[in-house]
Amino acid sequence: MDPLRIAIFASGSGSNFQAIVDAVTAGKLEATVELLVCDRPKARVVERAGRAGIRAHVFRPKEYASKEAYETEIAALLAELGVELIVLAGYMRIITDTLLAPYEGRMINVHPSLLPAFPGVNAIGQAWDHGVKLTGVTVHVVDGGLDSGPIIAQRAVPIREEDTLETLEAAIHATEHELLPQVIGWIQAGRVRLDGRHVRIEEATKPQ
Repeated sequence: MDPLRIAIFASGSGSNFQAIVDAVTAGKLEATVELLVCDRPKARVVERAGRAGIRAHVFRPKEYASKEAYETEIAALLAELGVELIVLAGYMRIITDTLLAPYEGRMINVHPSLLPAFPGVNAIGQAWDHGVKLTGVTVHVVDGGLDSGPIIAQRAVPIREEDTLETLEAAIHATEHELLPQVIGWIQAGRVRLDGRHVRIEEATKPQ
């Protein structure tokens, strides 16, 4: 089976971007990172892409007439590169139908909570302030809503008595860095099946 051609969208430090790149480099993930898309030119993830030799499309949304205008430009670039899967990894913008339509079912997002709890920004802080005893990480299919798409996988992270917000953030991020490449691997292997709101993960095919 051919490597999965992916594009990663990110707006910040890019630790999940790096986790994916590291998994590819180590041979743990049969994929190629064709493109980074970033809406913040000074974001650290742009530096990470440069060090990894990965092409970056960096743009300033305010320079475009509309969200659809810059997404049209991005969609053309994705098509040119033959991108098969979009991975949102800390991309802080809602996606419109301009990108959703051509990548329906082929766009995923990693979110630092056990959705549907604590969607949106500052999910880790929301969980901490709420005093929950269990939070975690969700990887889901992207739809037109706010962290509302069908859930592919979740992994729980308990909040311990000795935790601080900082140690909880570290535990959440470490879990993201494990779960997101794993889900991409499932997709590359053809194991993920979408059935309405339900996502089925098929058993791995045994080698002949």
